[in-house]
Amino acid sequence: VQLQASGGGLVQAGGSLRLSCAASGRTFSSYAMGWFRQAPGKEREFVAVISRSGGMTYYGDSVKGRFTISRDNAKNTVYLLMNSLKPEDTAVYYCAADVMAKTTSRYEYWGQGTLVTVSS
Repeated sequence: VQLQASGGGLVQAGGSLRLSCAASGRTFSSYAMGWFRQAPGKEREFVAVISRSGGMTYYGDSVKGRFTISRDNAKNTVYLLMNSLKPEDTAVYYCAADVMAKTTSRYEYWGQGTLVTVSS
């Protein structure tokens, strides 16, 4: 499966952004979908994951209550709605597909990343 992330940009603290990740290739609904992020000089961090049907979601502690992951299997797309953004949310955000997991090593397929910059 090929993944294409989009929707990043510059936003002020307290603002919102919605990221999208469009999938092509093998059946999108066969994969759990995750979002990760990587800030400069830091390791890639788990943000959120959603099950194949969309019925289960998990979030990293730093984004819980502010971010919402969702998917539309008819459109082969997963979304990440980010509210109440903070400067520490600044990072390159990556979508990934495979099993439902919180660790990068469990994902085989990755998108190219989209940059989110939150100004204070």
